[in-house]
Amino acid sequence: MIRFAHDAAVAGLACYCVGGAVRDELLGIPHTDRDWIVVGATAEDMTRRGFRPVGRDFPVFLHPYSHEEYALARTERKSGRGYTGFVVHAEPTVTLEEDLERRDFTINAMALDAEGRIIDPFGGRADCEARVLRHVSPAFAEDPLRILRAARFVARLRPCGFAVAEATLDLMKAMVAAGEVEALVAERVWQEVERALNAPAAEAFFELLDDCGALTVLIPELEGRLAAGLERMTAGADAPARLALLLADLGVDALSALSERLRLPNTFRERALMVADSRALLDSAPDAEQVLQWCRAMDAWRRPQRLEALLATLDAGGFELPIAQLVRAVAAAREVSPQGLMGAGYRGAELGLMIESERERLIAQALLASS
Repeated sequence: MIRFAHDAAVAGLACYCVGGAVRDELLGIPHTDRDWIVVGATAEDMTRRGFRPVGRDFPVFLHPYSHEEYALARTERKSGRGYTGFVVHAEPTVTLEEDLERRDFTINAMALDAEGRIIDPFGGRADCEARVLRHVSPAFAEDPLRILRAARFVARLRPCGFAVAEATLDLMKAMVAAGEVEALVAERVWQEVERALNAPAAEAFFELLDDCGALTVLIPELEGRLAAGLERMTAGADAPARLALLLADLGVDALSALSERLRLPNTFRERALMVADSRALLDSAPDAEQVLQWCRAMDAWRRPQRLEALLATLDAGGFELPIAQLVRAVAAAREVSPQGLMGAGYRGAELGLMIESERERLIAQALLASS
């Protein structure tokens, strides 16, 4: 249930809960974050009541007690190309409906007042019931980031039955054709991709981007490989695994280039490259030398938890690799004791060679026993 503040800071203010919390309340989805809009106030009014300004691009304030964010009602006017070229107008004359009209989708353009009444000038409630993601106005086309947001919302809401309205998809295609997507910077693209990878239907994100043509602009490496990648990624246990499985057919060089362009965090970069390396280093019936080389490349001895995550990802991907044999071979090789070999008199370079020789011997035994 959405609870309104009742204290001196908000007394007499026209406050509304807007956006995602109202949508999720109607859909029966748990929510924790709430967005508040204040109509008819100035920045001076807010600071006088104890609110602390935090907004950089438009007037946003922290409530003095709850520390929730309250924004002044505002409108936006396109002033340049891309998703940053906007002039914000926040004045007491801006109405709630004008503020809601600048939002992306009808299901996000509803408000709730303190009496529990829903203000819904653009049909968001009906679209919630129909499970339709529909743009509020033609101004949707002014912000290419909304293409990624549409794809992320579908990834999150597809289990509830949501699909994109045909008119909205047509508008997204027109935005791509106009070159708007090319203005998106890597950080914002990755931010939306990562959120989608954590969504219940992550594959829907990439399917919608492909349907509107944006995927070819943002991740051209997936052209011709998307179907196989999507089929695999649904088995991924976590976001790094899903991305690694989606990109598994790219190869090491293409993956490295993509990682640099999108500035992937190390966790995602490593998992994807390890999957690619594993497929390059191993075949369906590897010998002990191959497995030992793979263990070295995966840093198997020093980072066992990372290796376990890789093996789980490879197993989920259904590749023609003997995962169970690899698990047993690695476990056997870990039985080699450098201290024991040192006790037998081995030192320096000779010790290193003996450790590797023993590991290969035990791997060979494990592979033979598993065959």
